[in-house]
Amino acid sequence: MIPAPVIIAIDGRSGAGKTTLAVELAARLRAHHKVSLFHLEDIYPGWNGLAAGVERYVSTVLTPLSRGETATWISWDWEKHYDGDSRVTIPAEIVIVEGVGAASAEARPLLNAVIWAESPDDVRRTRALDRDGATYEPYWDQWAAQETEWLAGDDVPQHADVRVHNLADGSAVTDLLQLLPYLPALAPVLAPELSARRGLRLRSERLDRFPDSALLFRSLYGGSANAVWLDSSNAEAAGLHPGSKDPSERTAAERSRFSIMADDGGTFGQSVTHRSGESLISAGCVTARVNGPFFRWLDTVWGRRAVRAPKDYPGQFTLGWLGCLGYELKRETGGADLPASTPDAALIFAGRAVVLDHAEGTAWLLALEAPDAGDWLETAAAAVEEACAPREAGGSTGVVRPVAPAFTSRDTGPEYLKKIASAQHEIAQGNTYEVCLTTTLEARVPANPLDGWGIYLALRGRNPAPFASFLRLGNLTVASTSPERFLRIASDGGMRAEPIKGTRRRAADEEEDARLRSDLATSLKDRAENIMIVDLLRNDLSHFAVPGSVTVSRLCAIESYATVHQMVSTIDARLLPGSSRAEAVAACFPAGSMTGAPKISTMAILDRLEGGPRGLYSGAIGYFSLNGAMDLAVAIRTLVISTDGEGMAELTLGVGGAITTDSVPDEEYEEIRTKAFGVLSTLGAEFPRD
Repeated sequence: MIPAPVIIAIDGRSGAGKTTLAVELAARLRAHHKVSLFHLEDIYPGWNGLAAGVERYVSTVLTPLSRGETATWISWDWEKHYDGDSRVTIPAEIVIVEGVGAASAEARPLLNAVIWAESPDDVRRTRALDRDGATYEPYWDQWAAQETEWLAGDDVPQHADVRVHNLADGSAVTDLLQLLPYLPALAPVLAPELSARRGLRLRSERLDRFPDSALLFRSLYGGSANAVWLDSSNAEAAGLHPGSKDPSERTAAERSRFSIMADDGGTFGQSVTHRSGESLISAGCVTARVNGPFFRWLDTVWGRRAVRAPKDYPGQFTLGWLGCLGYELKRETGGADLPASTPDAALIFAGRAVVLDHAEGTAWLLALEAPDAGDWLETAAAAVEEACAPREAGGSTGVVRPVAPAFTSRDTGPEYLKKIASAQHEIAQGNTYEVCLTTTLEARVPANPLDGWGIYLALRGRNPAPFASFLRLGNLTVASTSPERFLRIASDGGMRAEPIKGTRRRAADEEEDARLRSDLATSLKDRAENIMIVDLLRNDLSHFAVPGSVTVSRLCAIESYATVHQMVSTIDARLLPGSSRAEAVAACFPAGSMTGAPKISTMAILDRLEGGPRGLYSGAIGYFSLNGAMDLAVAIRTLVISTDGEGMAELTLGVGGAITTDSVPDEEYEEIRTKAFGVLSTLGAEFPRD
């Protein structure tokens, strides 16, 4: 007897390519492990023996193997149509069992992982008959009927940890090996495969060219189903080169020097969507399901240095995960569980990307070493050159729609004012100091004429922002002009949060605009709101900071953007060596500027007052890099577009503001109208009437 092996079942209907997948997987795993392989076709008692074969397999093969014992079983002689010789299967570190019924209900309690292989019906039949020819053809319908009956009572695909859409193009095993180490039951045994992922080599090229970023993104990623552009659009607009006009605008631009664009293409490309405790991770033709908290999963895939930054590369992003986190991840950080229609997290893994340095006017091409890396670097370099040529802008700067979307609000004006009064009552009762109350604007429109890309270009043209972003993630599009950094952790452990609290509109008249800016700078109420959030974030950062390292380097500074003036503070700290970086992010999530203080009790108050989920609004957008760095913006000034597959699209825009005991309800309501103006006016829409 040996220690109990790890048992992986590969199941699926006939012709789904299970046998080839199992053989190729075993061959790849044998580079680091001892592997045994068992095929159920050797034990089925005839063409009408699916159920009996599964029973034999569970009792005589799987049960002893699961105990680390040698399995002795009776084979089936397909030529004589009778029991054949006695055979043995010896347990090993990893055992792969393959065939129809390998992951049946009786077997699943004895398995560590279930893989379901699937292919279209016509492909399956052709593949099976090509392999077994005349032997199988007379019995195809008989066997298929047994499979159908079995699956009607045992929905194996729904219990699968991994699903493989097997195209038989040779890619399935490579994609599968990217995802299997994510399964908690397999992670310990697949440690060699996981460690190989941490010894990656990064290729890079610096180009002393600065392209039109919108043109470049459209050229490289216009056809990608999943693509992300973290866009320092106000760095491009204000200019980080000498001669920038407004010092405050230059300061805002300097807070985000780099733009990053990538998709999930290439050898290492992956994507993940998390909803209510379940992560679905995809790589090529394979999708894995991992149950458990998102931040726990993040800790398994990010936070340890996996690559070295290129020489003289000034940025922090060295490839990795990019995307968005929804506000409802608060369920993992002390908040209540409130399901949203949008994902709780949606990220892509970029094994190659373009980074634009707005300060030096250069473009960096980054790619993990892979067979396709050289070709991509050539393609990307040509795209950069093409996007530098004098031509029209990268797309429309206005949105052309037959009819402007008609938004409705979760709260009418009187209802929102009533909620402000309720929030102030909670403050008076001593239950909170500050409540960041929000509401949601929604519109449902036909998806066909809706152009999310055009909308984003128009938004960035009207309201450039240091942490703007465009995300296209399947049926989800995010167009954000966020001015606020949530949290940055540098590769060396430096941490920074830059909360915004305090807003005034911009005015066309210079004197009026200066008056509004001065009014914000001298407002005791806005300073009080900002300082309360600064104290909250100092506490959040302190949980994983070196004692004494938390400092406030900038307090209540004023930054000016195209449509608003904002009050911004900066809190710095140093990450305690050896700390989990994912846990440090979780300790600060969601952004205190979007909850109020104290955070946990105020989130509970907000759940009661707001009466619905916020979704991606108030969450975060940014990256988690392979060198351990991360940078996330707060998801504000953000339009979310979700298509439903039936020709319609849902547009949502969250807006809100901080309520304190000194808040004037009518002024607070006017503030959310001001915050919504940039997005609504771009769409040609108006704030909903009461």
